[in-house]
Amino acid sequence: MRTSTTGRVGQYAALLAYLVFLAFPFLWLVSTAFKSPRELGSLHPTWIPRDPTLDNFRQAFDEQPLLRAAGNSLLAASAAAVIAVLIATPLAYVMARHRTRLAKAATGWVVVSQAFPLVLVIIPLFLVLKNLRLINSLAGLVLVYVVWALPFALWMLVGYVRAVPTDLEEAAAVDGAGRLRTLVSVTAPLLAPGIVATALFAFITAWNEFFFALVLLKTSDKQTLPVVLTHFIGAEGVADLGPLAAAAFLATLPSLIIFAIIQRRITGGMLAGAVKS
Repeated sequence: MRTSTTGRVGQYAALLAYLVFLAFPFLWLVSTAFKSPRELGSLHPTWIPRDPTLDNFRQAFDEQPLLRAAGNSLLAASAAAVIAVLIATPLAYVMARHRTRLAKAATGWVVVSQAFPLVLVIIPLFLVLKNLRLINSLAGLVLVYVVWALPFALWMLVGYVRAVPTDLEEAAAVDGAGRLRTLVSVTAPLLAPGIVATALFAFITAWNEFFFALVLLKTSDKQTLPVVLTHFIGAEGVADLGPLAAAAFLATLPSLIIFAIIQRRITGGMLAGAVKS
């Protein structure tokens, strides 16, 4: 009994330490965003600003086109999420319902593809987009985001599809519904929570993405929010810390809000894919 209690206390202590480790950067970011320049240069930093100010936010909007960059990020992330889900949903249905060798190989490829580093694929992607004349365009960036989001979207949706009872589809087939009609009228409504969670996860991934946007977008009017945040760092590597923290805080809020909404659905989808036969 004592061993069990000790182990449980150890687990909670480890979980608390992990939460503190994750929360520290964000809490420090929020604190920095509201500090005055004089306090930022202090040799004795504090967690809570002594004299909170909004000047960093005003300066951030004055120095960089944050609204335009946020609009570009919103457009690219939204388009990528919608397109990825539209492609992944029927593919996930086929992979979940028809467990052939080809479907198993495709599932394995989905998992393996997640291990590819970005540096490995950026040069081929750049050459392909250059031939398609999609360099420095949001359309080209959306295409890259869709390709990058598809494997994880498939993996999530396959778990949701397997959680849907096949009896419902068999009943629809007895009534004369074809595969497409069954998918649209019977399976898709039951997949709605999974589709929403997958779309929002793809949106978050694209919203926060930096590397592809940095390489593929050249002009300032096309750049996304993560790329514009780097403009607060000078040529010599000196960061304008206050405005940078304020802009980064605003850029982080959508991801935090969306993830707080969908985290239970994401966990449910992963567990469904893990326990269904």
